[in-house]
Amino acid sequence: MTGGRSTGRDTLLLVVPRLGLSLRLSRRSITLTVTAAAAAAITAAVSITIGEYPLTVAGVLRVLRGGGTLIEQDVVLGDRLPRAVTGLGVGAAFALSGAILQRLAGNPLVSPDVVGINSGAATGALTVMLILGGSGAELTVGALIGAALTVLAIVLIAYRRGLLGFRLVLVGIGVAALLSSAISYLLTRSDVHQVQAAAGWLTGSLANRSGTHATIIGVTLTLAALALTVLGRDLRVQELGDDLARTLTGTRHARRIPLLLVAVGLAAMATAAAGPIGFVALVAPQITRRVLAERQIGLAPSAAVGALLVAGADLASRLIFAPDEMPVGVLTAVLGAPVLLVLLARAHRIGAAG
Repeated sequence: MTGGRSTGRDTLLLVVPRLGLSLRLSRRSITLTVTAAAAAAITAAVSITIGEYPLTVAGVLRVLRGGGTLIEQDVVLGDRLPRAVTGLGVGAAFALSGAILQRLAGNPLVSPDVVGINSGAATGALTVMLILGGSGAELTVGALIGAALTVLAIVLIAYRRGLLGFRLVLVGIGVAALLSSAISYLLTRSDVHQVQAAAGWLTGSLANRSGTHATIIGVTLTLAALALTVLGRDLRVQELGDDLARTLTGTRHARRIPLLLVAVGLAAMATAAAGPIGFVALVAPQITRRVLAERQIGLAPSAAVGALLVAGADLASRLIFAPDEMPVGVLTAVLGAPVLLVLLARAHRIGAAG
């Protein structure tokens, strides 16, 4: 049996006795999640109808029901639907990764793109792509290994009686700079045709996505959701600070490792699926936090907002620059960079120098 009861004006307690689970949900958080998810789905649906071969909504629905012409089926099922689904999943994965990292570090500047996790995943994937000549599953493995090694390096360098958020940011920015140099080296030592393909991927693009990319990010999000259902309590405990977390759990950092692995996996798989799309992981959790006016960053609403940001940026890049299109990563960087500057200025004002 599943039961829900109100514990306040804005709080709903959901209890699943058979699984031993209890979830405390905010009505405002639920509203934002549903609204953002619906807006993201509508945006993605609109994007399926536009392009060199325009379609109506009725035409798209006809194809999804198994009808339509061969051309319509190829356009929808072979190109636009995988692109739209991948965009939604990538946006949700990046935002979810950023929300987890920001809650663990207690710092709004800690996100996979700022601290170099995306760069590590990109370096690993490019190593496989340009040096080993791999693709598909091999590219995914390369991104995972690159992201994991990057996180290990950042933690080893930044650790000093704990992991202070601002120190983590500074070390991460330095590691990201080193990885950018490594990426440039890989590009200069490779065949020009390989470099052209890699350069397009490095900007963060949803062009030419396939069902494989959509499957990768879909499976990743499913596994992450299952893991976070179990690890949600640990995340809340870790936010209380090192000393109190150690008192409650008996360990200081061990409980953070599974959460960190989930965040790294999400960022790495999103990077493998669409390239290192910047600033979504940084901006989406902060938008969520400010809309909800809550100290704690909601994971589900952050994921929904991230999906909306990427779907919206992809649609805008196709409409504004038609008949050409700008890679979605370029547009998210243009919108996200000012947010990073504002957060840096705010951190400086409150003296969060770590």
